[in-house]
Amino acid sequence: MTTKILLADDHELFIEGLAELMKKRPELELAGKAKDGLQAVGEAERVKPDIILMDIAMPELNGIKALRKILTSIPDIKVIMLSMYNSRELIVESLRAGAQGYILKECTSGELYEAIKTVMMGNYYIARSSLAVMIEDYLRLLKADERNSARLLSEREREVLKMLADGKNAKEIAYELSISKNTVDVHRRHIMEKTGCTSMAGLVRYAIREGY
Repeated sequence: MTTKILLADDHELFIEGLAELMKKRPELELAGKAKDGLQAVGEAERVKPDIILMDIAMPELNGIKALRKILTSIPDIKVIMLSMYNSRELIVESLRAGAQGYILKECTSGELYEAIKTVMMGNYYIARSSLAVMIEDYLRLLKADERNSARLLSEREREVLKMLADGKNAKEIAYELSISKNTVDVHRRHIMEKTGCTSMAGLVRYAIREGY
C-alpha cells in the first residue's frame, strides 16, 4: 500500500528535490504539489493525500494557517511541517494547529522517511535536533515553576515545610509554633497545593531539593 503525499513549498527547487527522493521509495506516491498556502488547501481537498509535507513560511497563506483550514474539511489528514528554523515557538504553534510532525529542511533523507513512517503509524515526530531545544526549554520551565512555587509559600508555610522535612509530626510542629494541630494540617495542605506535591514523601523530596 502506497502513501500519497502532497508537497507544499514556495521554493520549486526544494519541491523537486523532495519529489526525486520520493521516487526512490516505491511505497511513497507524489499526489500533488502546491506553491503557496491557498493552493495547498485546494490541492489537499482535491487529491485527499495521506500526508502533507508543508512549509511554514509560504506566500498567500502561511503553512500553519493553511493547516488549520485543511483540518476543518479533512480532519483526519496528517501534516508534517517543514521549516528552516529550530524554534520551540514554531514547533508548539504547529502542534497546537494540528500538525503531527515538525522537521527541518536540512534533515537527511533518512530522517524524512522516518518522520513519514512515524506519522503514518499515528505517532508524532519532532526533528532530532529540535528535541534538545524542547527539552532545554521544558527543564527551564520546570525550574521556573519550582522557584515560583517556593516564593508563593508564606513565611509560616516555609517554617512548617522545614519542620516536616526534619521529620516532625503535626503535634510537634503545633507545639513548637504555638498553634493548633488543625492549623498545621491546613498549612501542610496549602503547601502541597502550591508545590504540586501529592504525598508526604514528595513533599520531603521537594523540601530537600529546595534547601529546606
